This record gives sequence, structure tokens and C-alpha cells, in this order.
Amino acid sequence: MSNTQVDLTYEQFISTAIEAINTEISALSLLTEQIDDRFAQACDIILACKGRVVVTGMGKSGLIGRKIAATFASTGTPAFFMHPGEAGHGDLGMLVKGDVLLAISNSGESDEIKMLLPVVKRLDIPLISISRDKRGMLPHAADIVLTLGKSQEACPLNLAPTSSTTATLALGDALAVALVHARNFTSEDFALSHPAGALGRQLLTRVEDLMHTKSEDLPLIHQDEPLQEALFTMSAGRLGMTVVTDDNDKVVGVFTDGDLRRGLEKGIDLKTPMRELMVNNPRHVNKTMRASDALSVMNESGISQLLIIDEKNCLEAIITVHDLLQAGVK
Repeated sequence: MSNTQVDLTYEQFISTAIEAINTEISALSLLTEQIDDRFAQACDIILACKGRVVVTGMGKSGLIGRKIAATFASTGTPAFFMHPGEAGHGDLGMLVKGDVLLAISNSGESDEIKMLLPVVKRLDIPLISISRDKRGMLPHAADIVLTLGKSQEACPLNLAPTSSTTATLALGDALAVALVHARNFTSEDFALSHPAGALGRQLLTRVEDLMHTKSEDLPLIHQDEPLQEALFTMSAGRLGMTVVTDDNDKVVGVFTDGDLRRGLEKGIDLKTPMRELMVNNPRHVNKTMRASDALSVMNESGISQLLIIDEKNCLEAIITVHDLLQAGVK
């Protein structure tokens, strides 16, 4: 290895970076010309798969393969990565009838994958290959041959996988996206495979997961009770509000801390009945609503609490903006 270092100016660093990026853009442009019926056939094979999509590749192709498998798995296509070297020493047992093998080799001549092909054929497992072109051992053995095109690597020596790995990654993403459309995969489906992430929490958390229920002594007061009694109810409830009901326990209004402040500014009497002070037709939501949607309702309405009312128009629960923010809902 040469120890000679070339001193580059900032301008040269920047121009080199732009040149590398443009070279990879050209590779992606070339890739679009390779998308044809073979791509659609590959999608059909994967959709018909009763098992898993097993992705394999050696070296840099393997690193890209791991990401492709992870994207498949998180978007509704069961998949995992199998290292071809380890597969030749027992891990090939991961591959069973009903699976589909997606093998990646830019040259199409990976020795590690070549050793696996007789077993793949014996198991009658569909083989989809990704390579630079249709030449090579792997494309000749594959049922569906996906190609990247003969692009130049961004590496100045045209040796280190750069443009080719970018194109492979993009092709894997294209497969995953096409399958998402075909499966009618929804954001709720996505959340089920991402429960630990912030996005998963946003999509999975419902109002019913955070709301205060009747078992927590919700702040309720009859419409004929005076403001003085409502203050005690609000203080005990610690939700910044009280819900006003009629003789049949049906919700007729709400009274909040904000309403109290505005009333005090006007000099209201503590003996005033709640029917004269409450806000009619309070906003309410369904308990199965996404918590993030409930927060949007609060923000749009400029309120800090929402009621959950049952089919008889009786109070079932209350949820506050504090509950949502404390749970990390945005």
C-alpha cells in the first residue's frame, strides 16, 4: 500500500464528492432502463411465496442484502438474510421448500453462492438473481434475472463497489415498494412490526390506552349545582375540568380551568348554577381513535381535554393533552 498522500484543497474535496454522487445518479438512471417484465415476474414470485424470502450475497452485496431483507420484513414480506459462506456449513438448513431465494452478486460469479445452487435446485426453490448483466453462473441458474446495467463505479479505480451497491439497494427498495402496493400494506401494519420505535408508538397508541376511566372518579357535577361545588369537583379530579350532567347522567356540557379564569375576570358569583356557565356541546372522540389524532383535535380546537362519551351520551372517560404528551404522542 502506498503511503503517498495527496493534499487536496476544499474545492477539490467538494468537486470529488459531487463527481461521485453524479456517477451514482447515472447508475440509478441506467437501472431504470432495466425495469421490465422481469421485475414484475419477480414480484409475482414473491407474492406467491408461502414461506420467506431468503436474501443472500457475499461481501458488499451481502451488506446490501441485509438491508433489503430488513426492508422486506418491515413492510409485509417475511424475509431474512442468509450468509452464503455460513450456508455452506450448515446454515443452508434455513432454506426450506416454500421459500424464495434472492441472490445478489454483481459479477454473477460468487463462488460461495455457486456452491449452494445444487441444493436450491433440488429443493425446487425459485431463484431470483441480481447482477450487473445476464452473464455469469448465477444469472444462468436463476428463474428470474434482474440486472443493474453496466455502470461505472464511483470509485476512481472503478473497483470498490459504490455505484453498483447503490443501484442494488435501490432495486431492492423498488421491489419492497411494489410489494407494499400489491399487499395493500397500511401504516397500521407497519406499526405492528415497529412497536419499539417512535413511529410505531404514534400509530399503535389509541385513546383507550391513555384515557381516564370511571374507575378513577371522573369529575362530574349536576347542571343545577353552583360554581362553588364545581370548584371542589375540579380540584379533586385534577384534570383541569369538570363534566356537567343532567338528571339522567347524560353529558350536557363542560367547565374548564380556562372557563373559570374568564369567569372570574367578569366577576361571576360562586352561587351561579353550572347550567349558566358550562360550555355546551363539548368536543368528544371515540376511544379507538389514534392518540395522535386526538392530539390533533385538541390542537385544532384550542382545548386541553377531550371527552369519550358512550352510545347513551354518558361520560365514559376523559383524555388530556398532558396524558398524550407524557406518553410521547406528537
